Amino acid sequence: MNYDTLLQSISQFGYAALFFALWLGIVGMPLPDEVIVMTGGAVSKTGILLTFPAFIVTYLGVISGLSLGYVLGRFLGSPVLDKLRRKKNIGKHFIVAENMLNKYGNFALSFSYFIPVVRHVIPYLVGINKMPYRTFVLYSYTAGLVWTSVFFVLGQLAGSHVQNVGTMVYHYGIYVGLSFTIIIFIVLLFRSQKRGKAR
Repeated sequence: MNYDTLLQSISQFGYAALFFALWLGIVGMPLPDEVIVMTGGAVSKTGILLTFPAFIVTYLGVISGLSLGYVLGRFLGSPVLDKLRRKKNIGKHFIVAENMLNKYGNFALSFSYFIPVVRHVIPYLVGINKMPYRTFVLYSYTAGLVWTSVFFVLGQLAGSHVQNVGTMVYHYGIYVGLSFTIIIFIVLLFRSQKRGKAR
C-alpha cells in the first residue's frame, strides 16, 4: 500500500481503512505508522473524516497493533523470536529493544513509540516476559495517546505535505516527535497562563 492507495482507501472505506492500516502495521506495512497517523490528521482537516472520530479510530488502530504484538509474544513465545532474530533487517531492532528494556525497564514501552520498528518489537518482548497486561496497558496506552496526538496534529498542520513530512519524521522520529511534544507543551502552558491572567 502506497500513500495514494491509502488516501483512496480512506475515501472509499472511511474510518475502517485508517484503523486496519495501523492495526496491520505490525506485519510490516510499506507505509510508516507516522505517515498513516498524520494522514488521519490531514483528512480530518480537509473534512473527508470528522476530527474526533478520526482521532479515536487512529488511536485505537495504534494501540491495537501494539497489543497484537504483546499477545503474540505472550502466546507464541520464544520460537518465533528466535526465527526473527536471525533476519538481518529485524535482528538489529531486537538488539535495540532488549537494550532499552534492560536500561529503562517498563518505561521502554513509552520511549519506543518514537523509534520505528522497535515500537512493534518491545510489546512482543514484554509479552514473552509475561508482563502483566495491566502494566502493559498503563505504559503503552498512555504513551500511545501522547504519540498519536502529536502526529495527528502534525498531520493537520502538514496538510498535503504529509507524505514528505511523514517520511522525514520516520527517519528522525525520536528527535522530531520529542521536539514537537515540547512545543505543544509550551503552547498549552502559555495559553493556560494567559487565561489565568485574563481571569
